[in-house]
Amino acid sequence: MNKVFNINLGGYPFVIDDIAYNKLDEYLESLEEYFSDSEGCEEIVSDIESRMAELFKERLKRRKVVSMKDLNEVIDIMGRPEQFEEDGTHAASGAAASGRNKFDIRTGKRLYRNPDDKVLAGICSGLSAYLGIEDPIWIRLVFVLAFFGFGAGVIPYIILWIVVPEALTSGDRLSMRGEAANVSNIARTVEEELQNLGQKISNQFKKK
Repeated sequence: MNKVFNINLGGYPFVIDDIAYNKLDEYLESLEEYFSDSEGCEEIVSDIESRMAELFKERLKRRKVVSMKDLNEVIDIMGRPEQFEEDGTHAASGAAASGRNKFDIRTGKRLYRNPDDKVLAGICSGLSAYLGIEDPIWIRLVFVLAFFGFGAGVIPYIILWIVVPEALTSGDRLSMRGEAANVSNIARTVEEELQNLGQKISNQFKKK
């Protein structure tokens, strides 16, 4: 009979058997060590934990205890640091290394409000990412025309504002764009966000 532990992962409580707990602890420690040189290490690991928690919730459903099988499946999805070393690339090497630019938006699998490109609530930007539309201006025009042409644009927007969650983590942002929310992509997204933030701060100082 295995012992079990109560843990908090990504803000969610789980019960996990002792063998899986030890492996999970080793896995998270290996990620912290791998990303230790990154400015966004803490945020990267936190977002990875949040994504792992989502995957555990999907697998458990009626079961209560996270098993080694569950953990191995989740780690296979997320990826391991040694895999990045074998590829000869760092998971947080940025958009240039990944070959993705900000206009490479694919049809998303989850609908979120996009906080990074919003005029009001990020609904239009989130919808454009979900539908695979490159520029959210077209969605915004639809709402404007619906409002002035038929007087019906406000209510749908408010409803979406209420029911559609905001993309809070890098995993959410990846799901919004239809990209795999694994270790490599999460790390890259966090690094990009930090670079963009640094650039915005630098530009503000230049203006002054």
